[in-house]
Amino acid sequence: MSEVALVTVIVFLVLMFGGLPIAITLGFASAVGLYIADIDMVVLGQRIISGTQSFTLLAIPGFVLTGDLMMRGGLSTRLVRICHTLVQHVTGGLGMVTVLSASFFAAISGSAPATTAAIGSIMIPEMEKNGYPRRFPTALATASGPIGQMIPPSIPMIIWGVVSEQSIAKLFLAGIIPGFLIAVGLMTVCYFYARKMGIGTSVKRATKKEMMVAFNDGKWALLAPFVILGGIYGGIFTPTEASAVGVTYALFVGLFVYRELKIRDLYSVVLQSCRTTGIVCFIIATASAFGWLMAIEELPSTLTNAILSVSSNPIVILLLLNIMLLFIGAIMDNIAAMIILGGVLTSLGANLGLDPTHFGAIVVINFAIGMATPPFGYSLFVGSAISKLPIEEIAKALIPMFIVQVIVLLLITFVPFITLTLPSLLG
Repeated sequence: MSEVALVTVIVFLVLMFGGLPIAITLGFASAVGLYIADIDMVVLGQRIISGTQSFTLLAIPGFVLTGDLMMRGGLSTRLVRICHTLVQHVTGGLGMVTVLSASFFAAISGSAPATTAAIGSIMIPEMEKNGYPRRFPTALATASGPIGQMIPPSIPMIIWGVVSEQSIAKLFLAGIIPGFLIAVGLMTVCYFYARKMGIGTSVKRATKKEMMVAFNDGKWALLAPFVILGGIYGGIFTPTEASAVGVTYALFVGLFVYRELKIRDLYSVVLQSCRTTGIVCFIIATASAFGWLMAIEELPSTLTNAILSVSSNPIVILLLLNIMLLFIGAIMDNIAAMIILGGVLTSLGANLGLDPTHFGAIVVINFAIGMATPPFGYSLFVGSAISKLPIEEIAKALIPMFIVQVIVLLLITFVPFITLTLPSLLG
């Protein structure tokens, strides 16, 4: 590793663990690196601007706004109601409602923290009211949030598609089955937890009439993913155009169908979306400058060679890679991590002979799990803010859910069929 790269990385780590925002940390570390390398500082501004000049990245503000509009417009509440009629009579049914609702909402928002916030704010008080200690529903909402980064439309999948120059449509499809498997695993945890704790259910199975009422009331919410994803895979519009279609659909449903979204609400909704988008884009911009500096200092090739030198066994390398990605995902923002490590990871995947779509799914799912993992998982902070519980208490309840997620991660790592079945349909 060159002196420039070493000093830059050290500055970055010191500032990050010192508590500075990740975007500012990346920008300052990049400036230090350019100064040491005697490169004109104007390059920093150029790389920051060029890092956001991608048509595909326009999908991010669109999907963020779509999720916020649908949350304010009452779609999340109706999704919860539909899920409740399906599993209300099952042992651990309320927990399963949380997971199912998160899975449905994931197909709208594409964001782990947004999914945790939307579903957790509804289900944590409801589950506590029915006998669950608050730490369990909080952990469950936290663990269910990352499903939003697996099931399309997924913002991290868009970022990885841009970084690795891969088909975003194929990456979207690659995340569906892993997201489904994690949802099933979390629902299994709910069943055994409720059984062990003796939290039974006195709720009868929903009648056909009750189910029909719930589905009829929520049909517009259920239709949203089909409109957005159907248009992408039907070749009607690109993922970026799909985000605009999602905003239009959300406005129409919220204003004229459910009528829970008012004109006066639009300012606060758009402002919230702008804040979220601003944070994400600021990270992308400064991470692009940092990644460029690391690339010209040949850090990606150095790290790739170091990892490959550990063992010639692909299984060992993949296990080490998963451990490394889980650790990175737990300590830093996943979007910044993908951009910074994009060169290293794509080079490593190519050296291992992995299908780029399969490898992209491995990377994104690792970082998604990191969103719910201490010490810096964003979904963990959201869960803590909603429940008012300390992160340490939530982390203990997260252990069985983390084990389920890791099992699914290992499955998709060593069984490419799981992630490649649906993308293969696109040719």
